[in-house]
Amino acid sequence: RWVLSLECKGSRNFLGALRRAVEIDFKDKDKHKSQGLYLLTTGIPDQETHTISAYVAEVCRGVDLQLHVSLFSVTRGTDSSGIIPARYANPRETASAYREIVQAANGRFHWFGEAGIFESDDIVIIISEMEKAKNYSQKCAFLVESLKQRS
Repeated sequence: RWVLSLECKGSRNFLGALRRAVEIDFKDKDKHKSQGLYLLTTGIPDQETHTISAYVAEVCRGVDLQLHVSLFSVTRGTDSSGIIPARYANPRETASAYREIVQAANGRFHWFGEAGIFESDDIVIIISEMEKAKNYSQKCAFLVESLKQRS
């Protein structure tokens, strides 16, 4: 709700936004079965990763609240507004930071850019399921072949 009234600015004050969302907008979180926060971002937060991870783990403890992150890496150029973030990290460091934060929140991490998908927890799960199905199919085929040879 409140995010629709915000205007883009140069800050990456992730912890401030998260506190606002959790402490004000989710004050009735105990009444709901499951809730999720979705962060769409292009860069690293201003605060240190371990500080955010500790806060996220604390607020998610005891309630079914997950933080999911979609990181979009812009490969060419920098921020066109000329605003330099308080912290700088290359795309790999940024992805690593959000991966750690998401793990503390039992959420999912997705990283993509102009070239496509670099990493996605959902895709990893799907590929794992496909591998299990393939292995199961191979075992079934082996069993059928064994039974045919016995006959």
